[in-house]
Amino acid sequence: MTLVGRRSFVTAVRDHGIVLGKGAQATIVRDVRVFSSVDQAIAAGDRVDLVLLTVKAYDTASAAAELRSALREHASTWGDSVRILTLQNGVGNEETLLRHFSPRQVIAGAITTPVAVLEPGRVMVTRNGVVGISAVEPGSSLDDIGRALADAGFDITLYPDYRGLKWTKLLMNVTANATAAILGWPPERVLSDSRLAAIEIAVWREAFAVMAALDIRPVRLGRYRWPVYEPLIRLLPVAALRPFVRRMAQRGRGGKMPSLYIDLDRGRDRSEVEWLNGAVVSYGCRAGVATPVNRALVDVLLALVRREVPREILADRPGLLCAAVDAARLGRAPLSVLDGVA
Repeated sequence: MTLVGRRSFVTAVRDHGIVLGKGAQATIVRDVRVFSSVDQAIAAGDRVDLVLLTVKAYDTASAAAELRSALREHASTWGDSVRILTLQNGVGNEETLLRHFSPRQVIAGAITTPVAVLEPGRVMVTRNGVVGISAVEPGSSLDDIGRALADAGFDITLYPDYRGLKWTKLLMNVTANATAAILGWPPERVLSDSRLAAIEIAVWREAFAVMAALDIRPVRLGRYRWPVYEPLIRLLPVAALRPFVRRMAQRGRGGKMPSLYIDLDRGRDRSEVEWLNGAVVSYGCRAGVATPVNRALVDVLLALVRREVPREILADRPGLLCAAVDAARLGRAPLSVLDGVA
């Protein structure tokens, strides 16, 4: 197995191996080759059959270009047979990869196992989940990849439509993610607030409307039965859905801070919100579906990421966030509610 990562990751793995923790148990994996660039890994000479892409969505374009360049330079005779399985969050990564690779090479994936990277080379698994995979090119067989992942200990499910798989995972990823990042609250607290729970339900409803316009159907992913949830979420009163929303939080993230908050807290100047709530907005525009709630969350969070608005303005102020969402619903700029707020 060959891994590519940042220099801190490379140093940690070379010195200590990869530490995989679950509960009180830890497994150390040392039988890996690790490099700080794709070019170095491909140039090492070993044939590569499958690449697992796990970078943040905002790094997909650069990672794909780097991989394509390395394959052309060092593996021109077999590089076009390499397949790329993206296990990334968000909608749009497959389309980015298709600008560099053929449809038969690109495989969509989604994983429901919650993990935490405690430090470079040290990963904690919260609980077991499943891996869903789907060919981007209709009819392409993934039996060999499914068997290889199953042999490695993963619970594998194959899906016929990659869009349904990725949009279903988006439904899971957007839950109490942007709101938690904006307010600095854990998801449990977000979804225990009736006003914020109503926002999360609206986020789902807008996403379902976009999916329906694009003829994309949700799928069951592990224990999450989204085909059953969809009509309930779209039709039941918000008040009746709040207990369901709280259970989703407890079953999913619970008290763990979500990815959008982590990136914001680390001072990164980019955010995957553009591939999550932002995907709902962009695909909604193409399909003629209004998505004001998702747009408000994107606009507010990106303003924080770009340091156009100080984080303390919105931290612990759910009323202000609700006002931004209400402004968007009325067709006004969400950030307009922040004028004069200290």
